Amino acid sequence: MLDQQTQQRALRAVALQFLINGMVAASFVPRLPEIRDALAIDLVVIGWLLTVASLGGLLGSALSSRVMRVFGTRQAMLMGTVGLIVLLPLVALSTSVWALLLVLAGLMLLDVIVDVAMNIQGSNLSAQRTKPVMSRLHGLWSIGSVLGGVMAAGMAALAVPLLWHLLGAALLMALALWYIGGGLLRSDQLTPSSAAQSAIVANKVKVPTSLWLFALLGGVTYVPEMVGSDWAAFRLKDDLALSMGMAGMGYVAFTVGMVGGRLSGDELTARLGKARLFDYALIVAAIGLGLACLVDHIILIYLSFVLAGLGISVLFPALYDAAAQDTHRPGAALGAMTAGSRSIMLVAPALLGFLAETPWLSVGMAMAVLALPCLVLISVGSKRIGSQ
Repeated sequence: MLDQQTQQRALRAVALQFLINGMVAASFVPRLPEIRDALAIDLVVIGWLLTVASLGGLLGSALSSRVMRVFGTRQAMLMGTVGLIVLLPLVALSTSVWALLLVLAGLMLLDVIVDVAMNIQGSNLSAQRTKPVMSRLHGLWSIGSVLGGVMAAGMAALAVPLLWHLLGAALLMALALWYIGGGLLRSDQLTPSSAAQSAIVANKVKVPTSLWLFALLGGVTYVPEMVGSDWAAFRLKDDLALSMGMAGMGYVAFTVGMVGGRLSGDELTARLGKARLFDYALIVAAIGLGLACLVDHIILIYLSFVLAGLGISVLFPALYDAAAQDTHRPGAALGAMTAGSRSIMLVAPALLGFLAETPWLSVGMAMAVLALPCLVLISVGSKRIGSQ
């Protein structure tokens, strides 16, 4: 058991790590249309670029378990975040598709390593407490995305060069890492408090015996989140001809919804129960994405992206929680979910880019064609989790 002071200091450090990790991708995703224009490429190439770069994330998934065993979560998190800080400004310095591909692949690889490490530390700390904190930690990740997205959209609107913007973001992350390093747990072998153990027993849930189901759910759950975040700016710029600053706010609207959903997730779960909340979240996500992708009213699109973010925010945390209940095969279900989400990254962005460039589909229509069926599959798959 950790003493109260050590626990609080470690929790603040992990919380800050979640926050800055959310800022990394958000620092350049809203400016992807600008990067596309600078490299003189189209949406098909952007789709393939993001797809191939995702191989870095898949490699990170394969290496993460060994990295944790060799270095421990603290060292893995610190070294991985240093790598992210170094690579971030290189996005702006990439003058060719191949250079950008290598940088994005490196960012995705290191992001997986840091993500696994910070979730293990967060889970260990949550086990020391009577009230869980994982949903709120993921909420901080979303807050980081909002902050990074607002910064990116603002910098674009003010015509601040991308390099200066990303150098500033990297400096802020470096200052945060200095605080984080002094507070992280140095050991990954912790015993849950008796109160936390009682809560786990009282709230245990059924889990599926087939890992393929978790892999499938990891894949199809990634798609709606990818559509709402990575492609919101393209939807507003290409379909409605908005400025870069206004288009980037679509990403911000979506992540604002994600923040609201994740910060309220623990309380809503207590009131509604996991299954009912999950069903409601799927309905809200479907309505929000459908309106955001298919209507042409700008204010309604922004509001719909917020609604979509609210619904989608619940999906991954709930499924990760279900996977974590598989105590007979520790880490196997979580590994299957990660593999599924990383694998679909190799297909979904390229497919969406191809559909968006076809003469009979707008960007919004392509987003809807890809994302809405995935919500149906999530609904069906989640029912299988509860039935096994």
